[in-house]
Amino acid sequence: MSLETLKIQVIKKAWEDPAFKQQLLADPKAAVKDAFGVELPQEIQVTTVEETASHYYLVIPPNPEDIGSGQSNVEVVW
Repeated sequence: MSLETLKIQVIKKAWEDPAFKQQLLADPKAAVKDAFGVELPQEIQVTTVEETASHYYLVIPPNPEDIGSGQSNVEVVW
């Protein structure tokens, strides 16, 4: 499963399943593992936030130049 596919599935499940959404907000790594069987590496931190109609988040991803050889590898970002 690609990273983008996983992200889409996680968001869709959060919209459809209030219990999953609460677990995702409280413990995102456990929620993803329980629901999708995907264990995120220990060194990866995941923070889940919920946008509202009047509160948005702008996420600035790592600069590809700052990641290893300068080659962007989206698999290591999330």
